[in-house]
Amino acid sequence: MSLNNLERRALIGLAMLYATRMLGLFMVLPVLSLYGLDLEGANSANLGLALGIYGITQAVLQIPFGAASDRVGRKPMILIGLLVFCLGSVIAALSDNVIGLVVGRALQGSGAISSVVLALLADYTRETERSKAMAVIGAVIGGSFVLAVMLGPWIAKLAGLNGLFWFTACLALLGLLVVYLLPPVPPLQQHPERQVRGDLVKTVFADSNVLILSLGIFFLHMTMTALFVALPVILVARGFVAAELGSIYAPVMILAFLGMAPMMMAAEKRSAHIRYLRFAASFIFVALLAIGLVPSGAATAMSLLLFFVGFNFIEATLPSLLSRKVDPSRRGTAMGVFATAQFLGAALGGIAGGLLFVDQNIGLIVALGIGAQLIWIVLLTVVKPVIKADAKTA
Repeated sequence: MSLNNLERRALIGLAMLYATRMLGLFMVLPVLSLYGLDLEGANSANLGLALGIYGITQAVLQIPFGAASDRVGRKPMILIGLLVFCLGSVIAALSDNVIGLVVGRALQGSGAISSVVLALLADYTRETERSKAMAVIGAVIGGSFVLAVMLGPWIAKLAGLNGLFWFTACLALLGLLVVYLLPPVPPLQQHPERQVRGDLVKTVFADSNVLILSLGIFFLHMTMTALFVALPVILVARGFVAAELGSIYAPVMILAFLGMAPMMMAAEKRSAHIRYLRFAASFIFVALLAIGLVPSGAATAMSLLLFFVGFNFIEATLPSLLSRKVDPSRRGTAMGVFATAQFLGAALGGIAGGLLFVDQNIGLIVALGIGAQLIWIVLLTVVKPVIKADAKTA
């Protein structure tokens, strides 16, 4: 079977919606800690808070948005989320002080529509085609992150930080148009695998697979967000021009995205996802170590390439792996725990990165990331027999 016309139209529209959402959230990552220093009252601590605070509001509101969409409809909640995101972008764009920036970023995160978009995709698609559609969305998320990190420095170079936030506001308005053009939603069907049930939370937390994989996404986003608090400043200190950082990020992100593809194919072919997750975490470990110990621009760029090969592989593998390891009746609850861990990791990474980078020394941030990856590598080793046995039947 293949996607029918309705499913294709819906998938294209929702993929575009997800892309605009991810671009709007992540384009500030590679530039905020550098360009934000011009704001009144700015320092590394409160810029780190601005970088990570969207994760707090996302984590808190993701499940309420999803639950509300069950009652009032998917499209109305997506529209509300996009308008809130647009408002946050406008506030950040108009702000000349760091307090306004933090408020704007918090509002950006408050438009927590990710779970609603995925639920709407489930409403549009037949069960036989849903995994295929979700895989497309997963690829769009990964590609959007890569594109966001590439575009952010170039837009900031042309229009400054305020211009970057105006651009994200325009992306939210584009999202409104995309929602308007979506085909009519079929009669609502209940999809247990997409629902978060409070009565199952205890059993989900008792599942070592859910805990270890959720810790993995927590540590991953904590490490990445903390690194980006310092990275723009460090790259400039190591010889790169602030206005030309896009020329560094672009080849690194493209090559890293391509570099993780062979790992994905090998892990899938050999049912060796856990082994390759350890490899990817080791890549991040080595990359962070090199960034901390070798103060060279060229070495830093190469280390970033290795870092993002590992990051992209883990980011793409964990959601798919988790969905296979959890019983369908608990899948929605498990994915809710997983998504919350992801956003909390981003929040903690921004806050911790800002506090640790107060003396413009990246050493403590590197130590934080290395410690997180070491812990997760050890935890993966502990659960390997359980997950490996499951992999053959996944």
